[in-house]
Amino acid sequence: MGTLVERAVPAAGGTDEAGTAPPPKPKRPRDPRLDFFRGLCLVMIYINHVPGTIFEHVTSRNFGLSDAAEGFVFMSGCAAALAFSSGTVLETARRTTARAWTLYQVHILTTLLAIVMVGAAVLYTGDPEVLSNNTFEMLWEDPRTVSIGIVTLGHQFGYMNILPMYMALMLVAPGLIWLGRRKPLALLAVSIGIWVLAANFRINLPNYPLPGGWFFNPFSWQLLFTLGILTGLGLREGRRFVPASRVLLAIVVVWLAYCVLWVQVDAVKAFSRSVLAALREEGAMFLFVSFDKSFVAAPRLLHFVALAYLLSWPRFIPWVTGSWVAAPIRLLGKYGLWVFATGTVLSIGGQLVKTLHPAGLLQDVLLIFGGLAVQYALARWRESLRVQKAVA
Repeated sequence: MGTLVERAVPAAGGTDEAGTAPPPKPKRPRDPRLDFFRGLCLVMIYINHVPGTIFEHVTSRNFGLSDAAEGFVFMSGCAAALAFSSGTVLETARRTTARAWTLYQVHILTTLLAIVMVGAAVLYTGDPEVLSNNTFEMLWEDPRTVSIGIVTLGHQFGYMNILPMYMALMLVAPGLIWLGRRKPLALLAVSIGIWVLAANFRINLPNYPLPGGWFFNPFSWQLLFTLGILTGLGLREGRRFVPASRVLLAIVVVWLAYCVLWVQVDAVKAFSRSVLAALREEGAMFLFVSFDKSFVAAPRLLHFVALAYLLSWPRFIPWVTGSWVAAPIRLLGKYGLWVFATGTVLSIGGQLVKTLHPAGLLQDVLLIFGGLAVQYALARWRESLRVQKAVA
């Protein structure tokens, strides 16, 4: 049957047996789930990046073992597969390298803006306390060395370290996509192997001038990116990477419910940690018995994978994410890099405000909803430019 189908389909750009060109393949509509969940991750990342507000108690990390960062990287892998999986490997490499260069420029620009904001706060208030946040004080203590670290990505300020990891992953995306299209299970096996080896041998990219490695270790976070690529390749072909199974769904729901109890109920938390401690004493590898974020420890990974499977369930989820109510969140996700960069700068400003003037609910509302309003306005502006260009 496969051979008959292959013979019946004309080559790309060719003609059928009657000598007529085949109709162009219709463009697959944009999947609303991708934009919606990417936008939702961006909202939660912004809230989490302004610590101390009342709203940080309602983000996803309070109801499970993973947080919005895992979702952001997974969605980035999905988007990379959908955007860059057509064409040759060289074409894909050219496009992903250009994207990585854009990410580098955005990271440097947001870092410089953050430095200016922190420096202005010190000059205006005369209070050096703001320098103690996110290792900014090092820039004033040793500006020459830290400047080299910033440019070479060895020194990444706190809350500003996701884009370097994303850039590193984009540079290897062509190889991941190439293998994923041909041998998806082989890609998954290789990715899991790298994840385990990175944790076992503490493989990471180096910091400079501080010791240690990147907070978001690309050798570990590539697994989430790869899972996103495999999911995106499936979406591009109109299939699921992991088939829908009611039995698997039931297991996922039970695990996610237990994770909520793990985080929210002290007795469950104590029991779960005692089990992990016992496994650690028996010689279990730290990757499987900790919550380490740099190496994407197994409890975090398993929670996110289960959550992603639940949210990928057909019918209800696509209907909700594609509804008019979800449109603002989808718009944020559609212009993810613009929104993320703006949210990063605004979150540094929010941190400065909270450090210098820790106030109550009204200030929290202004910081969070005001910042989100700015990000939404930016996304609306970008969308209007796209529409005008399309009409022209």
